[in-house]
Amino acid sequence: MPNPLLEIKNLQIDFTSNDSIVRAVDGVSLAIAAGEALCIVGESGCGKSATALSIARLLPSPPAKYSGGEILIEGKDVLKASKSALRQIRGSVVSFVFQDASVSLNPVFQIGTQIKETLKLHRPDVANDIEVVRLLKLVGIPAPESRLTNYPHEMSGGMQQRVMIAMALASQPKLLIADEPTTALDVTIQAQILELLRDLKQRLGMSLLLITHNLGIVGEIADRVAVMYAGQIVEIAPARDLLKRPLHPYTRALMNSVPKLGANVDRLTAISGTVPRPGNFPKGCRFFPRCPSAKPECANTMPELIEIEPGRWLRCLYQT
Repeated sequence: MPNPLLEIKNLQIDFTSNDSIVRAVDGVSLAIAAGEALCIVGESGCGKSATALSIARLLPSPPAKYSGGEILIEGKDVLKASKSALRQIRGSVVSFVFQDASVSLNPVFQIGTQIKETLKLHRPDVANDIEVVRLLKLVGIPAPESRLTNYPHEMSGGMQQRVMIAMALASQPKLLIADEPTTALDVTIQAQILELLRDLKQRLGMSLLLITHNLGIVGEIADRVAVMYAGQIVEIAPARDLLKRPLHPYTRALMNSVPKLGANVDRLTAISGTVPRPGNFPKGCRFFPRCPSAKPECANTMPELIEIEPGRWLRCLYQT
């Protein structure tokens, strides 16, 4: 990808736990172009959030340690950036929308005050009620003028998440990272938040990195999808290609676990077993113990992530 906005090269992140060191992110490489939407998909514990937080170096160190690789934003390595340079990157270049807005918002401050605080840090010339109202209107909050004095508990979960998105957009970032932004929201509100993110990406021309465990939503918003398992990327592909023809057994298992509308089944399909804990990964393919297509060689041979078609990358000994 020529001149990507974000490029992660062979990222390795270790954590110290009980006097031992475990690798939670192992050799992750990704790139996002300006104006592109990329989804990282995988079960809980696969390293998705750790990878996303590392982009702005938000993982506390210790216990986290960046053991190798590069994180390049507009060609500059975040892992080598000074504290002052990081302050410029956080918010002004990269903004975050986290999972649970009710936890992220301060319960004792009014909504308008919290958004204005972000504006004071990044755009002090427009840190006023007029700009706050514009941002609230941008994210689809009705009667925004009357919401300035609301406290978080006075708003629904969907409205709280819209406020979080407004705060993230206040600094006019080039890359918005949304980490499970629809968690704890009902299905209707989930669809509204995803539609809002897609609309904002198109209107503002920003890049979007969406973290999710649900392959069912990526077709609505993603240009490309990266599937992550046990700290590694196992498949990367354009969203339409991946949904039409998933190649990795783990990707297929994720897709099979999504309920089909109108399907008459007694029991939903599930992936057997659990994601292995960091420090306890299998020697060979990390999906081997749960893979229905596994062969004896998979137990001892670690597959490499290779480009098997233009734009399609796969980590599997067998293209099945």
